[in-house]
Amino acid sequence: MFFEYKIAAAARTKRSVNTIEETTLEIDLNALEHNYRYLRTKIAPTTRFLASAKAFAYGSDTVAVAKKLESLGVDYFGVAYTKEGIVLREAGITTPILVLYPLPSYVATLIDYQLEPNLYSPKILNAFLTEIQKKGHNAYPVHINFNTGFNRFGFEEGDVEALAAQLNNSEALKVVSILSHLSASEDAEERPFTQAQIATFQNISKHFSQKLGYAPSRHILNTSGILNYPEAQFDMVRSGIGLYGYGNDARFNTELRPVATLKTLISQIQHIAAGESVGYNRAYKADSARTIAVLPLGYTDGIGRQYGKGKAHVLIHGQKAPIVGKVCMDILMVDVTGINCQEGDEVVVFGSGNPASAFAASAQATAYEVLTAISQRIKRTVVGD
Repeated sequence: MFFEYKIAAAARTKRSVNTIEETTLEIDLNALEHNYRYLRTKIAPTTRFLASAKAFAYGSDTVAVAKKLESLGVDYFGVAYTKEGIVLREAGITTPILVLYPLPSYVATLIDYQLEPNLYSPKILNAFLTEIQKKGHNAYPVHINFNTGFNRFGFEEGDVEALAAQLNNSEALKVVSILSHLSASEDAEERPFTQAQIATFQNISKHFSQKLGYAPSRHILNTSGILNYPEAQFDMVRSGIGLYGYGNDARFNTELRPVATLKTLISQIQHIAAGESVGYNRAYKADSARTIAVLPLGYTDGIGRQYGKGKAHVLIHGQKAPIVGKVCMDILMVDVTGINCQEGDEVVVFGSGNPASAFAASAQATAYEVLTAISQRIKRTVVGD
């Protein structure tokens, strides 16, 4: 009996060994390197690679991710706004940084930090040109965005001649790239539309280069474009979600590794009887005796109410535990009936073993949404090389 007790106690101790002490988002740099190298196998050795580091590097750790990718030889970084580029520069990143959505109010600061703007409208072009002339720069690198069907940002095909004339009239700017954005590169049913976008981009870039008198580099492919339309890689490709472990397709997800794993701990275990309820508005009512684990994270942390009521699950010792009732601001509850666990045990919300894509899909969301929603109050730790 004593021997059996010692075995049981040892098993409990083993189950309780944790890699964290609080809710933590682990960023695996080895997984990041794997994904980068895998995506590079899909393009020619001479094709340049832009890594998207916007939105806190898709909710992870901007600086750690950028430093790792810079060490691997990435050619460009892409950020959404000037402030994100400043973070990288102040961290010592020297790789060129493309600011995708620059605002006129930040033009002077953008120039001071040697960031490169994506110019997508006459307003932002004129604001940038005025400021660059004021500062006395020549041949400052800029990128010109053309709309090919996404209808979000960009000059139109009919703007080519007037735009080229304006740029040729000034020595202050140098167009280093022409870009556009695919609308549905992950959707096989939209293949004809995507191919039409690519063809339009080819026509625009050819015409624009002729009018400029030189040929800037060209890029239109995002992660799904890299994987599905490698013939349109042109001079550079851009990847965001693929670097972080998701390819928007089950075929590619198996080749990629999640960079971010969200972990937490069991705060308390409750035993409830049939007919008892859990949480706000009694949204969960037990049809039999159940065991409920309380976890210290909630919708403030990015796990919204849409994941509650049994839609999503977490992993505890490799077993699925559905989220029950309504997710609270700082707390959520999971059903651990039949799972041998205790207070303090580690829980994987998403990541390794429980991909963010699957977690998100349970609530008709995407990996992009769940990754970028994780609150900055959640501790980040970097693992791997």
